[in-house]
Amino acid sequence: MIPQADYEYLQRFLKTKSGLALSPDKQYLLESRLNPIAREFGLKSVGELAQFLRRPGSEKAADKVVDAMTTNESLFFRDKHPFEAFTNRMLPTLLANRPSHQPIRIWCAAASSGQEPYSLAMLLAENPALSAGRRFEIIGTDISTEIIEKAKRGIYSQFEVQRGLSVHYLVRYFSKVGDDWQVSDKIRQAVSYRKLNLLDPFVGMGQFDIVFCRNVLIYFDNDQKIDVLNRIVKLMPSDGFLVLGGAESVIGLTDKFQPDTSRCLFRPQTTATAGNRLAAAR
Repeated sequence: MIPQADYEYLQRFLKTKSGLALSPDKQYLLESRLNPIAREFGLKSVGELAQFLRRPGSEKAADKVVDAMTTNESLFFRDKHPFEAFTNRMLPTLLANRPSHQPIRIWCAAASSGQEPYSLAMLLAENPALSAGRRFEIIGTDISTEIIEKAKRGIYSQFEVQRGLSVHYLVRYFSKVGDDWQVSDKIRQAVSYRKLNLLDPFVGMGQFDIVFCRNVLIYFDNDQKIDVLNRIVKLMPSDGFLVLGGAESVIGLTDKFQPDTSRCLFRPQTTATAGNRLAAAR
């Protein structure tokens, strides 16, 4: 059992470092994920690890704690609806509004081990008519250094490729590496990765036409959700698209996005739209 003072310290530590808000009943989760890290640093318990994190020179342990607690499950073509909306709604709209020389930029925030950005890259490779010869830039980010390195390698176990990936995609875009499967060079080269904490400034990210930010805001408190959403919208053109997870919404958090016609899809709120709504309410 983690001493209460140490558990409360770890709650504050994780919220500050990653935005993860742990409820008081998550001791079992901390124990299961952090005990291996405690042993790695020669410590006997998670309580001792909490004490160690308070000391100077514990940065490596701190990074491992954040990695362990924020590494989330991911799978290829997760929740098929966003990928259908990508094909049927987002791309046709953006391609109609953009000059042919302008690339379409896509950001997969909290990309975990890379299944989401690689799914998008495979969709584009599979359907050349979708891109109409346009150049695409897909960027995946995550808070975990270890998980970003895994995404860059693009190597997945048999269990991982069986989750959401059809046999057609597996045969066409993967090759066998021992007992595992690796994404083809073509697909890996279509995606770039960088480490990014969503709570930190989005320095040097540029503008994005589409932002996938799925199943991460649920771990933040409302103030953090508002802050992240209000900073994301600054990176988007007025006709861009934000994709959230099935249990997530902007409603009640910010007026800078408006729901689109598809579930989990949102658009930057334009001044004209806001004015029309205000006039209609009068």
